[in-house]
Amino acid sequence: MKRPHILIFNPDQWRGDVVGHLGNPAAKTPNLDRLAATNAVSFRWAFCQSPLCTASRCSFMTGWYPHVRGHRTLYHMLRPRQGDPVLLKTLKDHGYFVWWGGKNDLVPAQHGFDDYCDVKFQPPTQPDLRFNPDWRGQPGGDNYYSFHYGRLDKGNANVYRDSDWGNVMGAIEFIRNAPPDRPLCIYLPLNYPHPVYAVEEPYYSSIDRARLPPRIPAPQGWEGKPRMLRGIHDRQNLKAWTEARWSELRATYYGMCARVDDQLGRVIKALQEAGRYDDTAVFFFADHGDFTGDYGLVEKASNTFEDCLTRVPFLIKPPKSFPVEPRISDAMVELIDFPATVFSLAGIEPAHTQFGRSLLPVLAGKTDEHRDAVFCEGGRLHGETHCMKQESTPPHDPHRPLLAKGRAAGR
Repeated sequence: MKRPHILIFNPDQWRGDVVGHLGNPAAKTPNLDRLAATNAVSFRWAFCQSPLCTASRCSFMTGWYPHVRGHRTLYHMLRPRQGDPVLLKTLKDHGYFVWWGGKNDLVPAQHGFDDYCDVKFQPPTQPDLRFNPDWRGQPGGDNYYSFHYGRLDKGNANVYRDSDWGNVMGAIEFIRNAPPDRPLCIYLPLNYPHPVYAVEEPYYSSIDRARLPPRIPAPQGWEGKPRMLRGIHDRQNLKAWTEARWSELRATYYGMCARVDDQLGRVIKALQEAGRYDDTAVFFFADHGDFTGDYGLVEKASNTFEDCLTRVPFLIKPPKSFPVEPRISDAMVELIDFPATVFSLAGIEPAHTQFGRSLLPVLAGKTDEHRDAVFCEGGRLHGETHCMKQESTPPHDPHRPLLAKGRAAGR
């Protein structure tokens, strides 16, 4: 069996409703829309297993739910030397040339990356203006915890030269010069559209503010919602924001998604020009979503499971040798189904028990019934302050409203 090449295109914090072909009139996602119309299946009801970056990545790289071995916080990463499986390592051990360009949030970096990939790419980058504190204003102001920057100045360059662009261009160069005698796995875990909410032209101005769907308002009395949401709402201090300000923040986030869609299109074009596209399985999905103004909140929270945080875009294009019925599928799927599908495509029998289910029957159009329930997990024991990042997050950190102690936080 000839093993397919695998592209794992993994943006950070892209909510599942910001996709054009799923009916969002403001989303600019032509490359994703084209994939779903021509040779991919887009899953309308795809859900992550944790609304926290590391916990979600540990889940979709193992096929385990977070509770299986306690991978539920930023401190609990995968450790193969202690028996944790990692999809990238399994592929490498089975002969894949694994190229990793992008963020980690998966394994302890102090042990290196040789177990997981042949190349851990490090792009040349310039200082990132998104992390200039000037956007925040003064402590106590109503922008201090908003994460809203707005339009980025790219100067005379074609793009804003941050690590995402560096990794995307590095992947394109690798595709052009990849070893011809081994199956490839290209793993691109990008930072965007994770806040700070900021993006350069033309993406910033490409979003029609008037076409943004309505926000979900903060509920009266927060009835039926976790207490922590009300506490975050109070501490982020965005209650006085006008709808026009929210529209600017949301349009900036949509512009960040448009930029990632453009980057995906460039990588696909490189695969086509290299004659590898037909033999490549393309997986596009996010680790979790983002509030982006819903409930009057920004960013995310680790122990609440609103649809804007748990539902993610998920598209799969199989290699040409596997049957596919391009469409939008209403099958309920989980991100732990991703590694199970990779193993099926590559003909690899995993050496560990996993809980994902291969999506190949759904891709082929044989069924749109896959699961009758999906699960997303969180939680901590009383007193587990490391689960709240209390020790590592100083009071001035923009994430601080998510982490504060006290009754309002849901303790």
